[in-house]
Order: sequence, then structure tokens, then C-alpha cells
Amino acid sequence: MTTNRLAAATLAFSLLFSSAIFAQDAMVNGEVKKVDETAKKITLKHGAIKNLGMEEDGMTMVFKVQDPAMLKQVKVGDKVQFTAERGSDGIAITKIQKSK
Repeated sequence: MTTNRLAAATLAFSLLFSSAIFAQDAMVNGEVKKVDETAKKITLKHGAIKNLGMEEDGMTMVFKVQDPAMLKQVKVGDKVQFTAERGSDGIAITKIQKSK
């Protein structure tokens, strides 16, 4: 029984650790080109978004934001890191933060 608990704990830890690594890999560098709070959208010039199969660098796209409050944290010209995910209603920014 102890072996099963150890195996379960090891599996849980490895899944958690790999999720954290994947989340870091999913962060994309970008630059804010436009913020449209009314439409709840942001225009970003960005690098490859590998988790969405977008391998091309230097693209500029308009994204919906998951939480409109995110738009208050950034302004045009800011360098940012963000994550984007594909949902039932298209691609949306799920996290954004200013780059350091």
C-alpha cells in the first residue's frame, strides 16, 4: 500500500511539474499595438504561439481577452508576455503581464 501511495505522489508531482514547465513555454513575447476596452480586444505584435500551432514570428493579431480587467494593466507600446488559448468562440488572451 505504501508503494502505491508513493507512486501516486510521484505521478502527481510529475504532472504538476510538467504543467508548470508547459505554462512557462506557453508564454509569448509581444508588444501592445492597440487596446480596445469597449470591444474587449487587444492588438499584439507577437512571436510564435506554439500551443496554438502558430510558428511564425512577427505576426500582429487582434485578440479577445478572457478578463476585460487585463486591458487596464497595459497600454500601447508596452512589451508584454501573454498566454492565449483556443476556445469555442475563438482565440483569447488568458493571461498578460508587462515584461521586465
